[in-house]
Amino acid sequence: MAAAARRAPANQREGGRRAARARAAAEAAMKRRRGADPDPDPDPDPDPDPDPDPDPGCLQAWAAESRALAGRWRAEWCSRPSRAVAQKAQEQHRAFGELLLRVRGLPAALPALPLELTVLYNSLLFTVAASDSTIKGEAEGVRQGLLRVLEACGASGQDLSNEELWQKVLQEVTAEELQAPLHRLGALQAAWWLAAGHLGSTTGLLRLLSKAQDPGKAQCSEGENELLSLLKAWQVPAEEASLPLVQSSEELKEILCTAAAFLQGLQELEAGNFPTALSLLQEAAGGFCSKRVLAQIYTCLGCCAQRMGKPQTALQHLKRALQVDFQCLPALSHAAAVYHELGETDVELQALALLYEALEKTPPAAASSGPHFLIRTELLVHTPLLASLLHTRHPSEVKYLLAQRCLQDGRVADAVEHYLDLLALLQEGLQQQVPLDGSSALPRIPEVFLEAASALEQAGRHEDAITVCEEVISRTTNLIPRMLRVEEPLEQPGAGLAGGLCQKKESLRCLAWRAAGYLHQGWAWATLGHSKEAITQFSRCLGDLLRVQLHGSGVGPAENLPHEVEVLQKIRLLSLIGRGKQFLELGKHKEALLDFQHGLQISPGDPAAASYLVQALWKLNRKQEAAAHWQKFSQSPPEEDGQQGRPFPLYLAPCLHLAASPHGSPLPSSLRDRLGSTEQAPTADPGSAQ
Repeated sequence: MAAAARRAPANQREGGRRAARARAAAEAAMKRRRGADPDPDPDPDPDPDPDPDPDPGCLQAWAAESRALAGRWRAEWCSRPSRAVAQKAQEQHRAFGELLLRVRGLPAALPALPLELTVLYNSLLFTVAASDSTIKGEAEGVRQGLLRVLEACGASGQDLSNEELWQKVLQEVTAEELQAPLHRLGALQAAWWLAAGHLGSTTGLLRLLSKAQDPGKAQCSEGENELLSLLKAWQVPAEEASLPLVQSSEELKEILCTAAAFLQGLQELEAGNFPTALSLLQEAAGGFCSKRVLAQIYTCLGCCAQRMGKPQTALQHLKRALQVDFQCLPALSHAAAVYHELGETDVELQALALLYEALEKTPPAAASSGPHFLIRTELLVHTPLLASLLHTRHPSEVKYLLAQRCLQDGRVADAVEHYLDLLALLQEGLQQQVPLDGSSALPRIPEVFLEAASALEQAGRHEDAITVCEEVISRTTNLIPRMLRVEEPLEQPGAGLAGGLCQKKESLRCLAWRAAGYLHQGWAWATLGHSKEAITQFSRCLGDLLRVQLHGSGVGPAENLPHEVEVLQKIRLLSLIGRGKQFLELGKHKEALLDFQHGLQISPGDPAAASYLVQALWKLNRKQEAAAHWQKFSQSPPEEDGQQGRPFPLYLAPCLHLAASPHGSPLPSSLRDRLGSTEQAPTADPGSAQ
């Protein structure tokens, strides 16, 4: 083995010397062909050959150079990691490109075409590898190769489309020595079209290639995927030892099969044909690809199963994705979403915590565990749906999900910790921490602050909640107009006022955030026992809401209100109830009664406002009215929230809780008993009188 190792460099040097001698011979032959004839006045050739065969010395030299380039690449570089290959691929790309230019320096001729098409094939492969990105404009190189083939056959196809050009070449060019190079070039064309999403053109080309190989081959059976069937049936041309390839046709065929199944599976998934998508993605998972791509395929399988209503199957696919590639973080994100759907909060929070920890770390560079292929599945499959499914959440999004889930599940201490961490992230740099796309899990920043204030209130940290709300109030003060007129309905299709409507909605949101800040401060002061400060903040909230003027026939019913206005109405109701409660505690029963009456005007039948109204009437010694209202309230069916499937913001949850007692009614039990006895008195008098 040691002797063989010592002989290897000597063999390589000898091969290089032979290639150099061959190049020198080719250049000498070219000079001889271009040399001047010694006869100063030669007779014209009566029948000149416009396309003479190229000098055999040229072909041999170029073939030797092509073998040397391909052999050196496959021996030294195809097994190295991707990061070490890029620079070498660019060098090889330039070398093959220069060789192709020299070959094309001669007129197109059949004897030179196998070499030219092979050099073109290798050159195009390195074009892809040199950019290491999605394939874009390489199909033009294939077109020029086909035109050279037609030129050698005395035909033309400049005005034909690429599809028509392939049809003309495969139908008219019958030379046996050109079939293998043309099929290899067809595989590259199929790769370009797959990358562009032109599956119909790819299928048509493979029909032509199959017909050229076997004219009597039967058509694809019904229900069978034609593109995959054609790819699998395509007979890969054998590689010639004299013209080696930098990536074999067999490898390229396997990659095309995997990419075709993957792409079609994504198309069916987007169209909602989930069983077909599942079958195609499973076909892709059994194909030829890297571990990274295999993990992506399993992630897509998990998303497909989740959409089919099979969460357990989805989890199996997502776990398989993580087993294949532990750096496939989208799989972990989707797994957390499935656990949320199943209501398994503990496991969901564990998954989110692992995801956040992984996002905070710098991932290690992925090392290649196998040979480096110039054309790979990931270069052929890039669709908007795949980008969406493989979207990696930003650390701030994951931290928000942790905080939100903890708050929703009543884990207040954990929620506070996560919200404070999130606020620190946002304070460090908003542009770096907040994703700008519309698919972000992170809500608007004022809502994050208000949710943090809600968590702080529930944790008993009322002073901190007041401070956080003050930040929201100060930041939104200059964003709200003095008066905001809202026409009903707010959304007017075809009105041509999209910009104005968006601005009006944004003003309503800013007003809701500022009013909610005052609302939270009011409840916080009330909980601390500072009734006067609480009344001041509730009054500021109500004063801000007076800026909105509703106009139109749909103002009355809550279901006709835009969601932004509906949120404002709920904030107004909660503020009236909060201020009315403080008036009751201060003995200002008339003022309390007015607030509760206004609350019932906003939301007729609201149980909290109705029961507080009964208390106010009772304290004003208007016992009969109190009894009548209590009877009406107790006999009324439970009032629907009127949200019409649109839940109120999470930051209003503690205020909704504080507006009613834990037992469902703010009336003390003693008062309810006395009201019950008062209700019976009027019904007994008429009977005794008779």
